[in-house]
Amino acid sequence: MVFATNLGFPRIGAQRETKKNVESFWAGKISAETLDEGAAKLRAENWKLQQAQGLTHIPSGDFSYYDHVLDHSVMFSVIPQRFRHLPDGHERTFAIGRGIQKPATETQPKVDLEAQEMKKWFDTNYHYIVPEFETAQTFGLNTRVKTVEEFNEAKALGIHTRPVVLGPLSFLLLGKAAKNSPGLDILSLLPRVLPVYEELLTKLASAGADWIQVDEPCLVLDLPKNVIELYHSTYKRLTAVSSKLKLLIATYFGRIDNNVSFIRDSGVAGLHIDLVRAPEQLEHVIKNLNNTQVLSLGLVDGRNIWKANLAAALKVAQQAVAALGSDRVFVAPSCSLLHTPVTLKFEKRLASKQPELFEWLAYSEEKCVELRVLAAALNNGADSVKAELDDNARSIEARRVSPHTTNADVRRRLDAITSDQLRRRNVFATRQEKQHEKLPLPAYPTTTIGSFPQTKEIRVARAKFTKGEINQESYEDFIKKEIAFCVKAQEDLDLDVLVHGEAERNDMVAYFGERLEGYIFSENGWIASYGSRCVRPPIIFGDVHRVNPMTVKESVYAQSLTSKPMKGMLTGPVTCLQWSFVRDDIPRSVVCTQLALAIRDEVVDLEKAGIIHIQVDEPAIREGLPLRAVDFDYYLQWSVDAFLISTTGVKDETVIHTHMCYSDFQDIFPAIIRMDADVLTIENSKSDMKILGAFATHGYGAGIGPGVFDIHSPRVPTVEEMKIRADAMLQYIPARNLWINPDCGLKTRGWKEVNESLANMVAVAKALRASA
Repeated sequence: MVFATNLGFPRIGAQRETKKNVESFWAGKISAETLDEGAAKLRAENWKLQQAQGLTHIPSGDFSYYDHVLDHSVMFSVIPQRFRHLPDGHERTFAIGRGIQKPATETQPKVDLEAQEMKKWFDTNYHYIVPEFETAQTFGLNTRVKTVEEFNEAKALGIHTRPVVLGPLSFLLLGKAAKNSPGLDILSLLPRVLPVYEELLTKLASAGADWIQVDEPCLVLDLPKNVIELYHSTYKRLTAVSSKLKLLIATYFGRIDNNVSFIRDSGVAGLHIDLVRAPEQLEHVIKNLNNTQVLSLGLVDGRNIWKANLAAALKVAQQAVAALGSDRVFVAPSCSLLHTPVTLKFEKRLASKQPELFEWLAYSEEKCVELRVLAAALNNGADSVKAELDDNARSIEARRVSPHTTNADVRRRLDAITSDQLRRRNVFATRQEKQHEKLPLPAYPTTTIGSFPQTKEIRVARAKFTKGEINQESYEDFIKKEIAFCVKAQEDLDLDVLVHGEAERNDMVAYFGERLEGYIFSENGWIASYGSRCVRPPIIFGDVHRVNPMTVKESVYAQSLTSKPMKGMLTGPVTCLQWSFVRDDIPRSVVCTQLALAIRDEVVDLEKAGIIHIQVDEPAIREGLPLRAVDFDYYLQWSVDAFLISTTGVKDETVIHTHMCYSDFQDIFPAIIRMDADVLTIENSKSDMKILGAFATHGYGAGIGPGVFDIHSPRVPTVEEMKIRADAMLQYIPARNLWINPDCGLKTRGWKEVNESLANMVAVAKALRASA
């Protein structure tokens, strides 16, 4: 019998209940007990929903307040030394994720701790907290074993779940050496952590668990032979823990390739593979299984919102059943549904105003239904679910032939792209000289990445405008006042290159999508990004093009308020692609080029309007890099070409900025150089400045602003710590090219901490100038 299964369910809640509760807890508005009660209620709802849709293997242990990797670190007592004096519980866990800063009291000393590093989860826009390991690292189960507790919690509701555990190899490979342990071979810690995994599995077996999902996403990466050998020995050991347990190793986001070689005699009971991202791997994997192992087929896209083509998925599943037998096949999403919204039930506006497009969509709840239908068709024949399959086929065909998805003018413009649109008119040295002549800046110029605090007042005004409670004129007047406030604040701080603050923007991708053709928008299509931060990706359904200018009015108004240069702020084509739910009926490279042409038009219009600093953000360009090195070159060619198309329509005197964050850039440096931006700002402080050496190694010669403080933490960094970072930067970056700026945008922070942090940042720049 084929089982319908799931790898993970969204933990934010259909109405973002987790976000609201966590932020209320941070604000001191609710207690820890109330926070936990809300989480238990949501977990119960999620389990019952999946049970009602007919899933056999329902995951538990996949819930998190902040990040599942952070939770795993805490569960295994991997707590950096600086946090160990904090009491075990929510405060310490949140402090690890976001930092903590408390003034001294009569009874307690001052607390001022920086958060751990945050990094992109493979090629997604989800961010995880990077584990820190020490040479003398010890491991041990926390007093509260989250995975066991949540299994028992579901069991008490009468729901038998499949606990989810991050596997030992991926846990280590996703981590890094702590500052006090340079040169540590992370994998040398494997013998120390395995006994704790054995203890955890023993506890789960005692609680009554049978199948355990062990996530090993690193198996889709390029791994050396010795690591694959470690996988083999590790799972031979773990599968011997209990005869009651069956381990399912879960891979996702790519193909396992020859890394599958250890599976056959590893002792594991099953393997999950992603057949959405890598459909070609099925036959190869089947050949590498033994005669009893189960294969979990990732047939429903866990990272996008389109309905699955059930007829096509059924053919793939039938191929696996023919080879393995029905008792050795599971059907599942390609990955955890963490990356898709919860349910279409609340998309009333889409359903009423764009019913045709609404019929093409499936969120997490609907994907569970698709899995049930697939399992029923495999177990009982297609006729048993004929109505569901026919309805799905109608939707798939309607989308295929819809006239709304194509635009002849856009296609012709793509065909007309020339080589001149892929390069600036002159090299950086020539441009830099002209830029200094046109508008000189002081040494170590200061700027920010773009956004300033999105206050409650801004959010309320936007909501009122969206609901029609205030008119266009009133809303624009409000935005003008916010821009004026932001410009004056920056002038008071004595920043050198200003921004307008982006008060009118709800999201750096959605804002542009709302002004481009080819997009639609959800009301409740929220997914987790990092911590309590949720995003609502726009949906690209058709050919993308610009109709009217999107940012010129606000930038020109902001420039009219100051004599200092004002940056025009745009989101680049690759980031618009990566942070949207993208159509899957044409290549992503084509969609990206369409976006690039639209951004190019905006860049040219900003320059014509007198804006000579223009920032085209590409924080997601590294995120989109394929997981296998053999696929790098193709992606980097079209993604960098898209950036160049966006930015090369301007004169030498116009300064093109870009921004990147929360990724390892070392392996794409030649591509970053080819982007040929005049100023590159990067996240730097939250990643311990580890990438600075790459700038010297690769000879990066343009303007560069490595961030001097972490914007994801509420703590205010001192002048001294930012000055230490800036001094370190000067060991790698020529003084003439160094900019001083934060890690990222300031949207999620409050004005008090922003003013204090930026005042300290400006003091650093002035100190550098004074000592030059």
